[in-house]
Amino acid sequence: MIVPEYWARARGQGQSGRRQVTVHRYGWSDTSLVDATKMAEARVDEALQQILAGARLERRECLGVYNGADGVPIREEVVSRSGDSVISRNSYGARCLNTPNVLFADIDFAEPAASVSLGFFVCLLAVIAGVALFGVSIKWLFLGMVVMLIFPLVERAVKRLRMRRLGGYEGIARSRIKAFLHLHQSWNLRLYRTPNGMRLIATHQCFDPAATEVQAFFKAVGTDPVYSRMCLNQKCFRARLTAKPWRIGISRHMRPHSGSWPVPEECLPARRKWVADYETRAASYAACRYIESLGSGVISEDTRAVVELHDQLSQALDTGLQLA
Repeated sequence: MIVPEYWARARGQGQSGRRQVTVHRYGWSDTSLVDATKMAEARVDEALQQILAGARLERRECLGVYNGADGVPIREEVVSRSGDSVISRNSYGARCLNTPNVLFADIDFAEPAASVSLGFFVCLLAVIAGVALFGVSIKWLFLGMVVMLIFPLVERAVKRLRMRRLGGYEGIARSRIKAFLHLHQSWNLRLYRTPNGMRLIATHQCFDPAATEVQAFFKAVGTDPVYSRMCLNQKCFRARLTAKPWRIGISRHMRPHSGSWPVPEECLPARRKWVADYETRAASYAACRYIESLGSGVISEDTRAVVELHDQLSQALDTGLQLA
């Protein structure tokens, strides 16, 4: 698992013809800031030489959707450690659990992005072809346009009926989980409800995040592929433990605005003030709620401590708290 304690940033410049090239890179270490600085400077030199030689590389390293999904270590403040697990603060301020071998997977119920269906294009092409080839009358052209407008509404209604028959997103997710457990009867999964989906923890054994069975599990239950890639690259599993700020009435961003780490010394007081306010409000919310255990019922001693830590810090067992 790669969640470094120390971070440093270095900057380098070079000349490519008349053009000046500036490169920023981070360095990291679990031992000291000095070692992190040395790494940052070495990475700047390496990237600068490659760019000057014609390579197309990013000049700066930015945080992605999942910090660490693209290979650079998880660049977050380390809040605390518990055994092999690390509690870090992500880019928008929530605390996250990072563990090297206890399998976590979130399933998102969010609606997919709106798209224009194939049926709509078929109707559109039919209208265009009718006008171009047959010179159809205004009446038939108008009718074609009406069909085009109505078709998406009918399509959405059919989709809603189908979703209702399948039990909605939760029903579909449970069907996938049930199908997986039917084929893997030694597995045991703790099921949690999140504000917008489900969370699963495998408790019967520990796993290597790079194992093919882990990636197969992610695919089978419908886990976000970006999260799957993060687990593979960072050699860890991850779960949010505290509320998303915008769900608990905090609209202003953590300072500095990007929430990136490390933070310049002059920005630390504003960051600490934001974090104190956030933690006070977040204490009244749960990140998820435990529902039930599915499968063999086995909780390995190797996973028990991480499960208990997760349940405590996410307040998953307090049914009186609102999810956020």
